[in-house]
Amino acid sequence: MSNASARRVVVTGIGLALPGVATYCDLLGPLPGEGGFDPATGLRGREMRHKDRASRLALRAAESALHDAGLTDANATFTCVADSTAVVVSTNLGNADSVCEAADTIASEGVRGLSPLGLPQTSSNVIAGWVAIRYGLRGPNLTVCNGVTSGLDALAWARTLVVAGRAEAAVVVGVEPANDVATKLLGEQYTDAAVAVVLEPAGAATSRGARPRATIAGYARARDLAAALASAGVPEEKSVGLWLGDEAGAGAGHLLAGTRRIDLEAQLGPLSGALGVLQCAAGAAYLESDATGNVLATAGGPRHDAAAALLLTP
Repeated sequence: MSNASARRVVVTGIGLALPGVATYCDLLGPLPGEGGFDPATGLRGREMRHKDRASRLALRAAESALHDAGLTDANATFTCVADSTAVVVSTNLGNADSVCEAADTIASEGVRGLSPLGLPQTSSNVIAGWVAIRYGLRGPNLTVCNGVTSGLDALAWARTLVVAGRAEAAVVVGVEPANDVATKLLGEQYTDAAVAVVLEPAGAATSRGARPRATIAGYARARDLAAALASAGVPEEKSVGLWLGDEAGAGAGHLLAGTRRIDLEAQLGPLSGALGVLQCAAGAAYLESDATGNVLATAGGPRHDAAAALLLTP
């Protein structure tokens, strides 16, 4: 494996648990609005017992992504190096329902009213923990809760783990649940959304015959979009074939005025911590099509504390 391929990190698997979206390729066109993941049936089963809604969504997305990457067998058993596979989760509201439920129980019944089965769900890292437990993954395990840029930040952290040799592969999950707590906190109805991508060194993916969907070529988080674009290494506007972001919210739409743009939140509703990872999935679909140019995913802007940019190349 060359040093260049060892440093280059590619997407080899993608999985969705998103109502109304059957495959990640659907994200590029008018959304079908039907089919795809059904929470009423998809979140049931013995393996889903005693888990919060966000964890169940994340498990379904991770299951699909690992299968898509060719890292599980017919029994959904993980077949790669479990000791060095990381799990990085992006969520801003993830298990807030479990935390609020526990707080209400303490207020009304005291700590003796808490269930020993429910208390672990209050951990801020519970979603990443359940994904790791399900597949026996013993690499780095963390949750990123960083506002609107959280999904892109999680991809960048996973990429860093792989480049630094801390992990041979990483499962990155972006997830937000639709529940009453999320609605009360944000004042608007959320949609169940979970997406997972598998990241690996390009050389390792090639060695095992995996099909790379996209390369994570650059990332930056800065005070505004213009600074993030410069730090992420976006060379010039004409090199970008697709911009995944909110033109109005970015505060610098003129920088990419002539580029095709897709705003996933305008089509799907608030995505919060799932946004950046879903943008990565959509970007991979674009790069697999006959379209030309790289993909730029952005989040944040003047209405937020920062902006982030992620560059995807074939």
